[in-house]
Amino acid sequence: MERNTPRAALRSQSGDLGDIGELYALLSARLERIVGMDVRAPRPLIEDACQFAWVRLWHHRDRVRRDSALSWLATTAIREAFKLLRGQARCLSLEETIERAGEGAFATHACALEEVFEHRIRLDLLGSLSERQQRMVWLHGLGFSYEEIAATTGCTTRTVERQLLRGKRTLRATAVE
Repeated sequence: MERNTPRAALRSQSGDLGDIGELYALLSARLERIVGMDVRAPRPLIEDACQFAWVRLWHHRDRVRRDSALSWLATTAIREAFKLLRGQARCLSLEETIERAGEGAFATHACALEEVFEHRIRLDLLGSLSERQQRMVWLHGLGFSYEEIAATTGCTTRTVERQLLRGKRTLRATAVE
């Protein structure tokens, strides 16, 4: 005699997913526990990854069988959680920069109007760089060493050197025009 358990419900309809809402009620808490055990990350990131997996399941509902839904969801959520973690490691927030360097990270002297205009032109030129090069130029401008930039962006020191060199060349060429 089958008991009324999540596994029994899964076995009874192993051919297709059936009602996604019912499946969500059965598996959502278990999925979060599984992902939380595999990925050491803050709870909101785990929840985001799990919700992403549920959305992907909805899109692939015709290909995923009900009896394999939990493993499919777990695999998808774990991959998304790692992807989100890598993205967080690459992005350096202004608040984090201030915490690391203190208020001394920013200039406290006032500039003359001509200097402000010149700085504004230089900032506009940064828009001609790729996002990656912009990030590295900004970090270098804030006083980060090549090693610190490499650790922050997840690149090698050689990649940082090349990207900064290419960025500086592009800025010089754009400034001359």
